[in-house]
Amino acid sequence: MGSHFQTVVDLDATPADASALATAGLDWLVREGIVRADMTPCVLGAPLGHPPGPSWQTAVGEADWEPTDGLKVETGRTVFHGGQGEPAYAVCPHCAGRVVLLTEAWDTVEEAWQPFEEAIDAWHATGRAAVTCPGCGRGGELAAWTWDGDYYAFGCLGFEFWDWPAFGPAFLERFARALGGHRLVVVGGKF
Repeated sequence: MGSHFQTVVDLDATPADASALATAGLDWLVREGIVRADMTPCVLGAPLGHPPGPSWQTAVGEADWEPTDGLKVETGRTVFHGGQGEPAYAVCPHCAGRVVLLTEAWDTVEEAWQPFEEAIDAWHATGRAAVTCPGCGRGGELAAWTWDGDYYAFGCLGFEFWDWPAFGPAFLERFARALGGHRLVVVGGKF
């Protein structure tokens, strides 16, 4: 069974402004009634989080069920990922070519995965890394690559919601405005 999560990652937050943006984003979520300001033991992997607020349904596309858990805000350089499994491919930011990372039998294509694995380690340590596309031969900043199922995002600010229905596009647009018009991506997964 497991627990599902959706992390709204601010792609434009810098290490210097991530804490202030985290506060601004949380304040907006509380004002909108999407989460509550008080903290309870409602998230996986953290002692406390913010439980759903009285207007949580304004954030989701279809309210198939009521959220059972809450929000954890993550600041600092983080490799946000989908949890279980691995992405089947990565997409070059220059030529839009796919680099296949898994075979049809779900085995890792080691020679394709290795440059990404090294770049992920370097990005986590330094905040910068590039991967050369085997198709077009151009180097692309790791954070500019896109991933099968939005499996990875690289950033300094993430809002991790546990066991919520899928977010609606209108909520994500409003949330982006509340964060200064920053680009957002949602990384979803399961543990």
